[in-house]
Amino acid sequence: MIKINNLGYKSLNILILLFIVGISFNLKAEPIFKVKTDLFNLTQPDTLGLTQANHVEHIKVFNAVKDKAQYNHGAVLFGFKNQLFIQWQSSKQDEDGPDTHVLYSTSQTGKNWSQAKTLAPERSNAIVTSGGWWSDGKTLVAFINVWPKNLQPKAGHVEYATSTDGINWSEFLPVLDKNNHPIKGIMEQDLKALPNGRILTAIHIQPGLIATPFYTDDPLAISGWQQAEFTNLEHKGDISRELEPSWFLKANGDIAMVFRDQASSFKVLAALSKNNGESWSLAQLTNMPDSRAKQSAGNFTNGMAYLVNNPTGNKNRMPLVVSLSQTGEYFDQAYILRGKTDLPPMRYQGKYKRVGFSYPKSLVFQGKLWVSYAVNKEDIAVTSLDLAQFEQAHAKQ
Repeated sequence: MIKINNLGYKSLNILILLFIVGISFNLKAEPIFKVKTDLFNLTQPDTLGLTQANHVEHIKVFNAVKDKAQYNHGAVLFGFKNQLFIQWQSSKQDEDGPDTHVLYSTSQTGKNWSQAKTLAPERSNAIVTSGGWWSDGKTLVAFINVWPKNLQPKAGHVEYATSTDGINWSEFLPVLDKNNHPIKGIMEQDLKALPNGRILTAIHIQPGLIATPFYTDDPLAISGWQQAEFTNLEHKGDISRELEPSWFLKANGDIAMVFRDQASSFKVLAALSKNNGESWSLAQLTNMPDSRAKQSAGNFTNGMAYLVNNPTGNKNRMPLVVSLSQTGEYFDQAYILRGKTDLPPMRYQGKYKRVGFSYPKSLVFQGKLWVSYAVNKEDIAVTSLDLAQFEQAHAKQ
């Protein structure tokens, strides 16, 4: 039996304390990613000191309809069988109005869009909002989020429908976890796959809306979902501080998940996974400005990481900007996608309406970055950005 005297205990405690402090110091000394200090000039709110991106095109997908579809938001794009699909939520006037339902439109070129069709009709006992897309190449999957009207605290679940032609759809069914149980949570629209095929997103699980990374190896992403190991930051109430995340892959293979910070720091939160999304670090505050809104991240085909958001440092959702990093470690380029001169006046009033280019979601498709968003939460639009200019610049370095 080993005996430790008082001096030994004190020495041991000091060593443990130093070890813990050392770990904390190392974690703080290694940010998940950095942003060039002077990349954004927040004293110039109209431009943030940035220039307009080259080789961009802006296309209107849907115009708000007076007294019928004045509120439109949550637009998300996908590519299926050489065709673009976009879905969004719509209501007569107000955000989360009782008539909220999901519409969709299609395009062969991204320039001319079909007349909007109903993807998920309104329900008497719930509102339905857009949940994103996925495909295994043969079958298109449309996700919707269902918010029961009598559920407290506010929460919901995710359902899916399938189609092989983008016209005829199956009935909506619950998305299942690894134990074949319906997932009790709201799915974030940014589903993307790792190089090994694993699909990652986040689900805001019940009770309330607690943002949690999830992953599945099901090629259709309709079952087998597993909750990753993730500890949320301290928060008040039934909504986590981390919300509405997206993610990109770093050059070293690590995954960076970026979150809206509901604590109103007006900066992006980020967490890191080194094991294909199975476990994540605590989220930490980055020096990337934000408007406390949805954002969208990903990688170009050459591996360059990007983030699309409104990096204003306040609630202003204009301009809409794409920021770039060669390796996902250091963002040192940023360009305006849509600016003040592109923003029309708001035409209709409604609950939670806000001017600006709101809630971007993105897709790399056929050599372009496609970004979908709402204009003043009433019109749906997309912007395309030709990626050849960045791929050529990357190849020269």
